[in-house]
Order: sequence, then C-alpha cells, then structure tokens
Amino acid sequence: MWSAEIDKLKAKVDGAEADAQLEYCKQIEELRSMQEAVGNKLTELKDAGDDAWGDLKAGIDSAWDSLANALKSAASRFK
Repeated sequence: MWSAEIDKLKAKVDGAEADAQLEYCKQIEELRSMQEAVGNKLTELKDAGDDAWGDLKAGIDSAWDSLANALKSAASRFK
C-alpha cells in the first residue's frame, strides 16, 4: 500500500524542475526509510511473544502514524 503511494510521488518528481527534484527525492528517501522502519517493527511483532505485544504495539502505532503523516505531507507538497 505505502509503496504504491511513494511510487506515485516519485513519478511526480520526475516531471519537476531540478531544484524541486532534489527536495522531493530527499523526502521520498525519508518516506522509504520510514516504510522500512515500520516493516522492521512488524517483523519484531511477528517474532515477539504475547508478553511483548503491548510494548511493540505502541512502537508500531507510532511508526505507522509517522509514515502516514509524512506521506500526506509529501503528497500535499507535490501537488
């Protein structure tokens, strides 16, 4: 889901001017990094026992919210 949204933003970057491309590319790299962090948290969750669920859930919720907000912010700048 997030990969498709990030790919859409990347397509918009390709049509932007050079200065804007640099800024957009930096934002896209941040989004990909955040996406990877969320994936890592989900892997931790999958591997964790029931005892760790509460702690990991809070971290995953935070990472997910950060990624969603960053994606919305970047998308609004690319319009």
